[in-house]
Amino acid sequence: MVDGLGDDKPMSDERGVLSAGLRIVNRHKRYIFWFWVLNITLAEFGTAAFRNQMHTVLDHSLFADKLLHGFDLAVLFELLSTPETGSVSASTMPAMYFAILFFVATLLLIPGVLDAYSSEGRLTREEFFRTCGRNVWRFVRLLLFLAIISVPSVGVLSGIESGFLKAADKSTNEMLPFYTSLVSSFVIFLIMTAIRIWFDLAQVDAVVRDQTAVRRSVAAGFRYARRHLLRLLVIYVVIAVVGLLILAIGLWCWYALVPSSSVVGAFLISQIMLILWLWARFWQRAVAVAYYLRETALVPPLGVPEPIPTLQPPAPLAPPAPEGAAQT
Repeated sequence: MVDGLGDDKPMSDERGVLSAGLRIVNRHKRYIFWFWVLNITLAEFGTAAFRNQMHTVLDHSLFADKLLHGFDLAVLFELLSTPETGSVSASTMPAMYFAILFFVATLLLIPGVLDAYSSEGRLTREEFFRTCGRNVWRFVRLLLFLAIISVPSVGVLSGIESGFLKAADKSTNEMLPFYTSLVSSFVIFLIMTAIRIWFDLAQVDAVVRDQTAVRRSVAAGFRYARRHLLRLLVIYVVIAVVGLLILAIGLWCWYALVPSSSVVGAFLISQIMLILWLWARFWQRAVAVAYYLRETALVPPLGVPEPIPTLQPPAPLAPPAPEGAAQT
């Protein structure tokens, strides 16, 4: 069992699972690094066409100086609308294809990460990829379940939000539409976070229990999420707030500390932000593993006990023969 989760005490507050998830994700930092390498490699291939196209145009354009010394968004839009730039969609479509490829790779590799998070020791490479291969079709089916539930939910919630905004527009209070949009967006965020918690736990159940029936994992994830939904929501929202702080601090550092002409500085800041975003998402998954193990109180299976040998009573002693019989 994962360190820090071996006690049988129930979860008293969210800080126990939050800190347990943090210990898990920090003990397996190598997975964050390899996902970052995968992301930056696919991003390099995906942006190659757009980068080459922009190089061809900007090497002979006055727009280059305005974009290099102080980024101007209006100048960028004007550049993209010029005939010399050509079709923007043709150069940006590869980025979309490689983004989908990264999503597929994540779907294939996450089972191994969850298996490592729920194990005591370090998984070997063979064990990691064996877990990934064994859970490919399970995670695809879980993704279909997630789409069936989340897509209609987003549609219904967006329709309700639109109705509230139309009603707020008729009010004499000028700030009411803004507050309505803010509150409704936060409510939608909480509901979608609850669905994410549900299916994070379902993925953990499919991997830890080696569950072939995905519908049982979906039911188990719903059952475990419902037990302490408010606490889990608080944990996930806290980690999401940490991600927003990373974004805000990173953008401030980019604006205040990195010169507009420093490509290396911009690259370093952006990649540090990306690694920390990956760390925040992996933290959420580690929290799901820690909570699942604590709720199910999983222990290693015991071996089959060997039968205890029973002692046989000693055979009764034969009575001694009479003396006369011995002489004859």
